[in-house]
Amino acid sequence: MSRGYFITLEGGEGAGKSTLARALATRLGEAGFTARTTREPGGSPKAEAIRELILAGQVKDYGTFAEALMFSAARIDHIDSLIRPTLDRGEWVICDRFIDSTRVYQGALGKIDPTLLAELEAVTIAGLMPDLTLILDLDPEIGLARAARRRRPGEAVDRFEGEALAFHRNLRQAYLDIADREPQRCVVLDATLPAEELAETAWEAVGRHLPIEAET
Repeated sequence: MSRGYFITLEGGEGAGKSTLARALATRLGEAGFTARTTREPGGSPKAEAIRELILAGQVKDYGTFAEALMFSAARIDHIDSLIRPTLDRGEWVICDRFIDSTRVYQGALGKIDPTLLAELEAVTIAGLMPDLTLILDLDPEIGLARAARRRRPGEAVDRFEGEALAFHRNLRQAYLDIADREPQRCVVLDATLPAEELAETAWEAVGRHLPIEAET
């Protein structure tokens, strides 16, 4: 049995990553594959507990490196308990955020030393790189407005949505910089497209990079 393929979705707030993840999983199922959707931080019980702490801002006062450590702890558990076993079964994994979020939020914007962050990443993922990363590109003003609309009445703004607009603009550019540096892995998609069109564009990108012929 061959190993499954690992797709990650990246981008700013409100870009439509979770919606696209579900659409891609459906298309893969129609093509004869089994696909599992997941998210970061989270994806396993321990990682979900860490997610609550981070997004509630309970780690922010300890600095960006502390946040990076917490994300890494969640990622290790996520990889060990869900991602790697799923791939080893020959199934596909579609993950809403992965290493590039840490590279952008804590690295490019949090100003963690690139060498230190790379060393932390290497220990955390132990060689597990995405086979394909789809970066959903969107004007942050549009994305933040989308995020505000989906927020439930009385729900607090999370740790990262609450950052200033300049933060989110820099975030967008940092993702585009990653795509420029790693074109063999990363594909930038126009997240202003309607959900169905975006899903079709993403499916075409998957087809160009990974084997999606129907199983026999």
